[in-house]
Amino acid sequence: MNMNAFDVLVIGLGPGGAAAASAAARAGLSVLAIDKRRKLGEPVQCAEFVPLPMGRYARPALVQKITGMRSVLPSGACQHSDFPGLMVDRARFDQALATEASKAGALVQAQTVLKELDQGRRTAVLRGPNGQLEQACYQILIAADGPHSTVARSLGLPPLPVVETRQYRLPLLRPYTDTDIWLSDQYPGGYGWLFPRGAVANVGIGADLKLVADLKAPLERLCADLADQGVVGPEVLGRTGGAIPVGGMRASLVHENIVFVGDAAGLTHPITGAGIASAVVSGERAGQAAAAFLGGDGEALESFDEDMHDEFEDSLARAVMRRQWLMERWHTPDAHLDATHKRGWIAFREYFAA
Repeated sequence: MNMNAFDVLVIGLGPGGAAAASAAARAGLSVLAIDKRRKLGEPVQCAEFVPLPMGRYARPALVQKITGMRSVLPSGACQHSDFPGLMVDRARFDQALATEASKAGALVQAQTVLKELDQGRRTAVLRGPNGQLEQACYQILIAADGPHSTVARSLGLPPLPVVETRQYRLPLLRPYTDTDIWLSDQYPGGYGWLFPRGAVANVGIGADLKLVADLKAPLERLCADLADQGVVGPEVLGRTGGAIPVGGMRASLVHENIVFVGDAAGLTHPITGAGIASAVVSGERAGQAAAAFLGGDGEALESFDEDMHDEFEDSLARAVMRRQWLMERWHTPDAHLDATHKRGWIAFREYFAA
């Protein structure tokens, strides 16, 4: 078995992992960044929206601008909110970030799977594209391997609670600059959405599978309603879906020399499911912290953990609280009341009330 040594090993090349690899490599560290997928960024498993502060990362993948959000309550009442952002080609977005990491000097390797992890010896056994096993030694490992993190499982950490999503891509029959959100007991533990993407729309739902047996039927009802309204065409151009962590931040993002970022760290918003921006931010900071730590700052990783909690914990904790409150009300009469959903969705002032 071949043995290679690196300063930093990054597991997962979504936005968090690619940002971490770039930052560490730019700081002069030797970096190996791996991803299990055959082609980075694919399949796309999100609605492809990013907030405006991600604009400089989004340029190579920009599809269109978003100006507002329409939140539709069970009664049919609609709240329109300013909600500026960008729709991106998520595959190109991820690929561009990985390309930047490679240009910075990181060794980027697709179709490579973490098979074994020995934290004490700081070694990992990897299975490469041709099935060969390789051993990588590292000083810092950055876990960016998603909500079902293999690294977390190897450390015996508890799994993150998730909701499941299902999304169709449909022809969009008229120009659209809003995102549409449907709040309903049909989507318990989640919501329905339409995100415009140029000539097509991402239409999907998220829900807790403990509360609903099937995502396909409610999604197809939503698509049929939108087709009847003349918003989208009936032809399904693509299908995707995936898991979104909804339990909030891990208690600690640092375990000795292992650092968690993005979805693997639980940084995804438990109400909206937004996670790209927090993945990029946490990834960059983790790469910088790794460089500082290996440069002699023995508190750099601990400081990273504290900074991430300072930046994200309050918002995520409120979302977890609102989510728990909603979980007590799904499939009850309260779940059909507008007032319930106003307290559980970010577009309404009730969400931010004590």
